[in-house]
Amino acid sequence: MNRPGTMSSHTIAVLVENKAGVLARVADLFARRGYNIVSLNVAPTTDPTMSRFTIVVDAESAPIEQIVKQLFKLINVVEIAQLGPPDVVERELILATVEAPQESRSQVLELVDIFKGRILAVSTGKLTVSMEGTPDKVNDFEALLSDYGIVEVQRSGVMALPKVGRPVPRLRAGSAEPTV
Repeated sequence: MNRPGTMSSHTIAVLVENKAGVLARVADLFARRGYNIVSLNVAPTTDPTMSRFTIVVDAESAPIEQIVKQLFKLINVVEIAQLGPPDVVERELILATVEAPQESRSQVLELVDIFKGRILAVSTGKLTVSMEGTPDKVNDFEALLSDYGIVEVQRSGVMALPKVGRPVPRLRAGSAEPTV
């Protein structure tokens, strides 16, 4: 499975009006056009009338110019910005229940500690853990956990914001060129 940070991708932030059906319209647009969404994270902003989408799209499924052009056709889209290194901070959360019988439990606990994760629940033979970090760090953590046997896993999707003091150019409608 493709994970954020493991392929060529575009990360875009889309500011939309916080109205019913907007998520469905964005998802439908991506489905109709055959754009592969690698990660999608949506939440209201500090302005309750707006929501922010952080979308990671497989770069091979569509050029950024085409994605931006199609998104701006949606009536509820207010602003789009392309986010990318080195001007952004990205984080993702992973929750995982992993096999941890007595003979390997200390190794799993050590792995969680090394990655600065947390133990959320403990039972006989299993642990539920969490960890947040860059998409690459989360990928590495998940890969190492899989050696012990992942029972269930859920990832939040990438969240990204511009680094403080580094403004991210906003894209114009119909163009992947930044506004000046």
